[in-house]
Amino acid sequence: MAQVIQPISPAAVDELAALRLELADTSTVELAEELPRMDLAEQALRFRLLPKDRALAVFEEFDTVHQQELLDGLKTDTVRELLDSMEPDDRAKLFEEMPAKVATRFQSQLSPSERHMTAQLLGYEPESAGRIMTPDYVSLRASMTAAAAIERIRHLRERPRHLDVLPVTDGHRKLLGTVTLADLVSADPDSLVHDLIADEHYQVSTDTDQEEAARLIQEANLIALSVVDHEDRLVGLITWDDAMEILEAEDTEDAARAGAAEPLERPYLSAGVFMLARKRAVWLLILAVSASLTVTVLNYYESYLANVTVLAVFISLLTGTGGNSGSQASVTIIRAMAVGEVRFSDAFRITWRESRVGFLLGAMLAAVGAPAVGFIYGWDIGFIIGLTLLLICTWSTFVGSLLPLLAKKVGIDPALVSAPMVSTLCDATGLLIYFSVAAVVLGPALTG
Repeated sequence: MAQVIQPISPAAVDELAALRLELADTSTVELAEELPRMDLAEQALRFRLLPKDRALAVFEEFDTVHQQELLDGLKTDTVRELLDSMEPDDRAKLFEEMPAKVATRFQSQLSPSERHMTAQLLGYEPESAGRIMTPDYVSLRASMTAAAAIERIRHLRERPRHLDVLPVTDGHRKLLGTVTLADLVSADPDSLVHDLIADEHYQVSTDTDQEEAARLIQEANLIALSVVDHEDRLVGLITWDDAMEILEAEDTEDAARAGAAEPLERPYLSAGVFMLARKRAVWLLILAVSASLTVTVLNYYESYLANVTVLAVFISLLTGTGGNSGSQASVTIIRAMAVGEVRFSDAFRITWRESRVGFLLGAMLAAVGAPAVGFIYGWDIGFIIGLTLLLICTWSTFVGSLLPLLAKKVGIDPALVSAPMVSTLCDATGLLIYFSVAAVVLGPALTG
């Protein structure tokens, strides 16, 4: 018996029409933020109501986790069309995050040309410039005229999205430089492309670290950066929007480690409770073990505290001050390293500068704290607190500025020796300074 197809009610038609109007009035960025907050069925319904080009733009704004979730709610034909229309580098990033079997199945559904480009990108090392570049570009021959170059662009069968910067090569695909589309259009039609090449030329190789490439785009104010192989042959471009995503991801990673946690590598609301706990547990354990140094120091000087109990009153004040000043220095240096302002060769200048900063901070705190403590607890205790503040601040800023530089030198992410680690280290060493100063000032009264 044939199945009877129920007609769509007029009310449902009106609802869909209203929903289309609502979607049309919502920006791409807003849709990319709001759709993942809906349940999968509602998300898929709204996505299917978007025009093809708009749907692709919204999909490419999603995080890879949300892209995978949406693909599960769409029909096979829609998925195939969507994946085939994506930028090759965005598609490679999505496949990289998928389970291997799922990625292979999706990759087999692509058109031959798109499948080839995706496989090419996935063949490069993770976090390399080759992995994030787009192989979909238009290059020009240096011997072409401006008119011939424009004619070539005009008659392309499939025009790439990024035409603002056009690489220029010789007859063997060797990169010579770049020209901008604006210069090409405004040039004399008979002028050679070779004569229009920009004076300054930047390029990276396929195995360059992606953060280094992204920083270069940011610092040189580039729209796109050429990527070459080991024989200087052009293989792709890294565009400014991809560079900004890389820098955002790197800054997010550094911020997480500065807060004593591992980066989530996915949107917060998509991370489960156990994942959040797992990302923080290792660092808490490391810091707890590190904090045992403080306990050991206190245990060693237990007799000092028994003889002059007032010393115990200022322990938290001094360790907190030392930890905070060290953390300030480490965060400042880590950020300066991230944006390329300082390097290991500047270590002496940095530590000398930060030590003087710490000395000034300690002097200011001592000028305020020593008289107040001396008036209440005696001038010998006030002198101990003032001198300790001066020494602790100087030492902590020195340590906080040096550790990130040393970490970078030995190939460790400077964010790993972040503020909590520096703070814990400065707590223990700060107590050593405190009790050493007390021993010198109080002498027999402390040990007897």
